[in-house]
Amino acid sequence: MSGHSKWHNIQAKKGKADAARGAIFTKIGREIAIAVREGGANPESNGKLRDVIAKAKANNMPNDNIQRSIKKASGELSNVVYEQITYEGYAPGGVAVIVETMTDNRNRTASDIRHCFAKNDGNLGTTGSVSFMFDEKGLMVVERTPGTDEDEMMMLALDAGAEDVKALDDAFEIYTAPNDFSTVREALEKQGLSFLSAEVQMIPQNTVAVEDPDTLVKIQKLLDMLEENDDVQNVFHNAELPDEEEDD
Repeated sequence: MSGHSKWHNIQAKKGKADAARGAIFTKIGREIAIAVREGGANPESNGKLRDVIAKAKANNMPNDNIQRSIKKASGELSNVVYEQITYEGYAPGGVAVIVETMTDNRNRTASDIRHCFAKNDGNLGTTGSVSFMFDEKGLMVVERTPGTDEDEMMMLALDAGAEDVKALDDAFEIYTAPNDFSTVREALEKQGLSFLSAEVQMIPQNTVAVEDPDTLVKIQKLLDMLEENDDVQNVFHNAELPDEEEDD
């Protein structure tokens, strides 16, 4: 997948975040709840919680909201227990889709996800049916400001332990192995970098070009329905969508 396509995917997602910021904060709150349940409420000793806090800040979540979510998670762990479930399937046109969810009712979520695929001529598959077409990578996006030296950014990231850096017109994409993500992110933060986006993602190895207008509409409707579902945390796909590449 070309670099600018991935960045446009992030831009499109951030645009939706601006339109539905409350929903985004709710989703991040669930991630905080799971991180606290697994490793405690102290970010200094809980690397996963530090990662979620970094994601929250990249999405402009106020610090008060973050702290409130941590306290809420600490006090209500016995009341609501979320589990992470990943679904895989195909959108029209042979487009592979991975849906990461966080739910307190797996039957409801499974039914909702199945409905999204069926309503838009997609097919929900079994575990492993499409994930082999993606690589799990830590991805941090840094805004490219005028005068930023490409070689300097490359060396900074590689010295911190990153695997690769891609220079785009308006941003740098910094890739890491999933297990190195936290270490690299924290090292770069100490160097003064701030991120437009910072999380572990499923990156497609190759993309599917979709030319048919009707198929494009169905794919976009499926992706939108999934994104709007309260239980869905992330949606990854390998489609080349023209509107994502033209939107700025």
